[in-house]
Amino acid sequence: MASEDITKLAESLAKTKVGGGQLSFKGQSLKLNTAEDAEEVIKQIEEFDGLEALRLEGNTVGVEAAKVIAKALEKKRELKRCHWSDMFTGRLRSEIPPALISLGDALIAAGAQLVELDLSDNAFGPDGVRGFEALLKSPACYTLQELKLNNCGMGIGGGKILAAALKECHRKSSAQGKPLALKIFVAGRNRLENDGATALAEAFGIIGTLEEVHMPQNGINHPGITALAQAFAINPLLKVINLNDNTFTEKGAVAMADTLKALRQIEVINFGDCLVRSKGAVAIADAVKEGLHKLKELNLSFCEIKRDAALTVAEAIEDKTELEKLDLNGNCLGEEVCEQLHEILEGFNMASVLGSLSDDEGEEDDDEEEEEEDEDEEDEEEEEQQQLKERGAEEQESLTPKKIIDSQASTPVPSPPVDVATFLAFPSPEKLLRLGPKCSVLIAQQTDTSDVEKVVATLLRISSVFKDEAPVKTAVHETTDALMKKAFSSATFNSDAFISNLLVHMGLLKSEEKIKTVPSLYGILMTLNHMVQQDYFPKSLAPVLSAFVTKPNRALDSCSFARHMLLQTLHQL
Repeated sequence: MASEDITKLAESLAKTKVGGGQLSFKGQSLKLNTAEDAEEVIKQIEEFDGLEALRLEGNTVGVEAAKVIAKALEKKRELKRCHWSDMFTGRLRSEIPPALISLGDALIAAGAQLVELDLSDNAFGPDGVRGFEALLKSPACYTLQELKLNNCGMGIGGGKILAAALKECHRKSSAQGKPLALKIFVAGRNRLENDGATALAEAFGIIGTLEEVHMPQNGINHPGITALAQAFAINPLLKVINLNDNTFTEKGAVAMADTLKALRQIEVINFGDCLVRSKGAVAIADAVKEGLHKLKELNLSFCEIKRDAALTVAEAIEDKTELEKLDLNGNCLGEEVCEQLHEILEGFNMASVLGSLSDDEGEEDDDEEEEEEDEDEEDEEEEEQQQLKERGAEEQESLTPKKIIDSQASTPVPSPPVDVATFLAFPSPEKLLRLGPKCSVLIAQQTDTSDVEKVVATLLRISSVFKDEAPVKTAVHETTDALMKKAFSSATFNSDAFISNLLVHMGLLKSEEKIKTVPSLYGILMTLNHMVQQDYFPKSLAPVLSAFVTKPNRALDSCSFARHMLLQTLHQL
């Protein structure tokens, strides 16, 4: 390490905060690559007697540095709290698991008994969960009360690994007479989806001691929400449920409402942006009215709730003396209903609890509401049918939009053939795979790569089916490569026009024309992460792409893991 680097490190370490058994290197932007880089950090750890909490957030720790830091931790038996969020900035995903394994093994060797483990904002993906799986199953975590894994990109696979580790931890700790008593679980922005959420729900049901669950922005639909609701019902100490920005619909909302009736300690309910709709809101209102006397916050914002349902919610909080906030913003109420809400709450002497209604969408016709809900129910049932086919689960029943067919009394209907036009019109992972091994060639052949607009449209359709599962992921990558290699190798293809057009469709660049943007950026961001690493991709486009993906954007914020992955790759080009 150069002398000037040592000086900078020394200056940073001078800011290290020590006190109350805590050693903090938080936010010092230390770049710890080698054992030499970590010497001063190790010295601080070794000299700290009675170390109970170690903060490493906001730094970047490499594999070699992690090994020597781990060596220092092997003697820190008193360590109880590991604040290790955002400590792998700029690292390859392949570097994170071995670093976590080293640190975890050290805690096990030290005989530490952790109370809190925070690995949020580390973007380690499913493989990263393997990095601390052994730690979670070890005696070091039998005493764990808080587990925080926000924004780690675990995906369905990572969620399942995590759930299995928690169940194993509970089994082993129970055998020793002191069952795992986890209180706080945080795993927002992880794309757990239904399968990941369902696996975790099983673990929650076994643990039974949860007080707070935070799982916003995970792409969970009503089957996953229902599984979580069933698990929450056997966690009677629950105080906080935050499932913001998932998709309940009426089915999930009713299941969750039934669970709320069984819970007595609830203080915060955050179902904002969860599409509970009017029927779901009424069911939740009934649960609130029947009990929940400790309720402090109820968030049903941006849920497509209409006038009568919103008024029912307001009336349900009449005797909730602890309530501090009711959020109904962003629903479909209209000015008259907004005024009625204020009047109702004023009558209860609770006007101050109503949050802003500035983003109200205005009143909608009941006919429109019913039509939209019918369409969504059909979409949900079609999605369920698709998921069952993809899983190939023999014991599952095959669902149709209006009827459930007994699987033992019917012969499976063969899947209809798929061609390129069908896939591009209604893209799905199953259709892409059913195109066969030549799907990449077929799609590239049938796309006019001289037309930038058509290339962008085709790329967006391909990327929309991206999944972090090997067959689908490979098919998306190979099809993208065939299409874009053909396009970029054409002398008539305008690369600048392509990137501009793509950014417009992603909602990152304004256009004079009214253009419909893609509903989710996750697939295209993950596909671009692969694409920019290929030889055919013009490196001159990387700075442009980086500039727009770096800018603040709500759509990008909801795909923070994919965004981080792409920016990290672009930075390394």
